[in-house]
Amino acid sequence: MTTKILIIGACGQIGTELTTKLRSIYGNDNVIASDIRKLNNDIVNNGIFEVVNALDYNQIEHLIEQYQITDVYLMAALLSATAEKNPAFAWDLNMNSLFHVLNLAKAKKIKKIFWPSSIAVFGPTTPRENTPQFTIMEPTTVYGISKQTGERWCEYYHHQYGVDVRSIRYPGLISWTTEPGGGTTDYAVDIYHKALDNGSYECFLSEDTKLPMMYMDDAIRATVEIMQADAEDVKIRSSYNLSGISFTPAEIAEEIKTHLPDFTISYKPDFRQKIADSWPASIDDSSARNDWGWKHQFEMDSMTQVMLENLSKK
Repeated sequence: MTTKILIIGACGQIGTELTTKLRSIYGNDNVIASDIRKLNNDIVNNGIFEVVNALDYNQIEHLIEQYQITDVYLMAALLSATAEKNPAFAWDLNMNSLFHVLNLAKAKKIKKIFWPSSIAVFGPTTPRENTPQFTIMEPTTVYGISKQTGERWCEYYHHQYGVDVRSIRYPGLISWTTEPGGGTTDYAVDIYHKALDNGSYECFLSEDTKLPMMYMDDAIRATVEIMQADAEDVKIRSSYNLSGISFTPAEIAEEIKTHLPDFTISYKPDFRQKIADSWPASIDDSSARNDWGWKHQFEMDSMTQVMLENLSKK
């Protein structure tokens, strides 16, 4: 049977690159991109695109039936910093969109779901270094609470109803193709833009705030790999820890200076500092490596080179 994919939230930071990758693998006609609004971009213009509200069950069901969808990638969410400004809507969007898709899978209307979790599920009581796969999870943000709750529901639907749902806990993601999307780790994207545009950057986190990060190409590859893995190899049905590289703002600034020697950085921590302080500094992702063969490729130096090269062209 042909794999037919629906991506909900295709115009977001991850959705944009995921849609492009999936279309290159499965063909344009087999990957339906959707979002709450129609933008004038490559995702909309280079394949099938539908306007859909992730909170509207009937709209999602209609698209699934219309295109005979087998796999749904639910990428729509309100991210950490944005969610803190509108907690009720963040909870509504992040939770009810997931319920809609889980229930459609329970009703056998789709075969497989990808739903992203995040390092935001962890909290200040979690071990910060090499955070284990199974550990204390007491998130302090609306985003983290919604993702932790979502993990529990994914596991429940898998065990109770046989729903094939797969998930990874994304660290901070770094990409040159899309603008920052309202996350606490987005400084690590913005710093490259400002380094090229202004030669300086004012960071909203302190210089020694170490956080787990990943270059977007690695994150997209991990998403594709877990969805292509045999079902029996996906042993964890809450969400997998995923790790790439961990660094501080001071360390990434030093790396940028190897390419742009005059670059300067200053620090003015804001409300996002408290969020960052509640998250891990590094992640143990040995379960993903052992179960379905995950391995990151980009280190800080190779990522910085690619980021600066591509942003310079833009």
